[in-house]
Amino acid sequence: MTISIAIVGAGLGGLTLARVLHVHGIAATVYEAEPSRAARTQGGMLDIHEENGQVALRAAGLYEGFHALVHPGGQAMRILDKAGTVLLDQADDDNGGRPEVNRGQLRDLLLDSLPEGTVRWGAKVTGARPDGGLTFADGSSLTADLLVGADGAWSRIRPLVSGALPAYTGISFVEADLHDADARHPELAAIVGGGMLFALGDGKGVLAHRETDGSLHFYLAFKDLASDGFPDDETARRQVGAQFADWHPALRAIARDADGPLVHRTIHALPIGHRWDRVAGVTLLGDAAHLMSPFAGEGANLAMLDGAELAAAIVASPADVESALTTYETALFPRSAASAGEAAANLELIFRADAPRGLIEQFAAYAQG
Repeated sequence: MTISIAIVGAGLGGLTLARVLHVHGIAATVYEAEPSRAARTQGGMLDIHEENGQVALRAAGLYEGFHALVHPGGQAMRILDKAGTVLLDQADDDNGGRPEVNRGQLRDLLLDSLPEGTVRWGAKVTGARPDGGLTFADGSSLTADLLVGADGAWSRIRPLVSGALPAYTGISFVEADLHDADARHPELAAIVGGGMLFALGDGKGVLAHRETDGSLHFYLAFKDLASDGFPDDETARRQVGAQFADWHPALRAIARDADGPLVHRTIHALPIGHRWDRVAGVTLLGDAAHLMSPFAGEGANLAMLDGAELAAAIVASPADVESALTTYETALFPRSAASAGEAAANLELIFRADAPRGLIEQFAAYAQG
């Protein structure tokens, strides 16, 4: 029996689903609103975990290709206070547990593994029906036997199974990039080191990682930063810099010296333990199913594992889609609830009044097993 499968969203989760299905000879079509793979940059570095993201990549037959993308030294991590004092400095032990890769390169790996035409670019969904029906901005429509919402935080497919909406966590990021950092910003490059940086204090944070091209990508984080708009870039640089007025000079200069405009992102999350009753022929994966803050580092990893496990369930029961979806969702709900709870707890920990003390204590506890 051949079923038609429509995947809405060409992020890592939707592409993993399509790839693992393809490996097993099952066709699917991915509908993506963006006009091409190059329509926008895909963000910075991702740590891909051996217990979920790497499992998905092995199922997709792409582990070797992924391994070639790993950023040597990218698992290194430093924790600083706002004065720039290094409180924890972990080298990259090269154990492969959470290697760093560039998100865009990982997405390209998945895209290049799919047959031509699998992804329909410029297919913006404007409506979805419980019977698997989709309508698009160009006026076209279709009906699929299985409709998968892999379309992120503000999913158009989620309302078919759940009335839940993402809520603002009270944390916003201002993203900034510094290019050719070792030559142009040597002091800041030395502070960040070869991997990830957490500089925390006063309910704020400077989070950063080193990119494979030698640039530094920063997330300047604020608690309760207004989420109802963002000023012009010049004003934003001044206002964001003022938030760090008594921090280490190199850290407070990030907003001023950033290459390109600052980007404001509000951090939202679905309720911890979000789930839905079985709706025939429709399911969700990734952020559409379990949007959480980034402070568990699990978003991309879970999305890829969701895609791989949904594909595995379909492969195991190709003639009984409902059985496959039940199997998939039964495992999905507790797994995502655990990670969402961890993300919420870590958000509170990182932006506590005594930060970075709590984070230091947490890593000390990890080290003791």
